[in-house]
Amino acid sequence: MKNNSIHLTFIAGLMTALATFSVQAQEVGKVISSTPIIQQVAVPRQVCNNQQVVTEGQKSGAGAAMGAIAGGAIGNQIGNGSGRALATMAGIFGGAIMGDKIEGPTTPEVRNVQNCSQQMFYENRTMAYNVVYEFAGKQYTVQMPQDPGPTVRLQITPMAPAANTGYGVPPAGSAPRY
Repeated sequence: MKNNSIHLTFIAGLMTALATFSVQAQEVGKVISSTPIIQQVAVPRQVCNNQQVVTEGQKSGAGAAMGAIAGGAIGNQIGNGSGRALATMAGIFGGAIMGDKIEGPTTPEVRNVQNCSQQMFYENRTMAYNVVYEFAGKQYTVQMPQDPGPTVRLQITPMAPAANTGYGVPPAGSAPRY
C-alpha cells in the first residue's frame, strides 16, 4: 500500500510539472508577399576638390642686398664728417630700393590647393519587411527585420478554452461603467 501511494504521488507530481510547461509546436507558413519598407537616410561624406592657385613668387633679396652695399659704398665717397654718414645712409636705402627693382618681379607660382567640405547625401535603405503569410487557411501580416524567403517559421502555442460559467456575466473590468 505504501509503495502504491508513492507511485501515485510521483505520477501526480509528474502530471503537474508537465501541465505547467507550455506546449509549443514548430509550424511553417507560406509567404504570399514580402514588401520592403524603405527609408531615406542622411549620410555625411567628405568631398574634396583640387584648385590651382597662382601666388607671387618669393624674391631672393639678393638684389636689395647688393644694391644696399653698392649704394652705401657710393654714398660713403660723397661728403665729409656727418655729411658723409648721411650720404652713406641715403646710399644704403637708395641702393636697396634700386637693387630690388633691378632683381625684377618674380615669376608667379602655381600651386594645387585641396579644399574639403562635409556634405550630406541621402541613401535609400531597407529598414524592415511587411510580410503577408498564410497558415491554416488564414492570412496574417507581420513586420520582420529580414526577408523570410518562401516560408516563415511559426511558433504555435495552443490556448486552453475559456472557462464557461454559464451565468452570462462578462469578465471583471469589461462591463460598461455608468
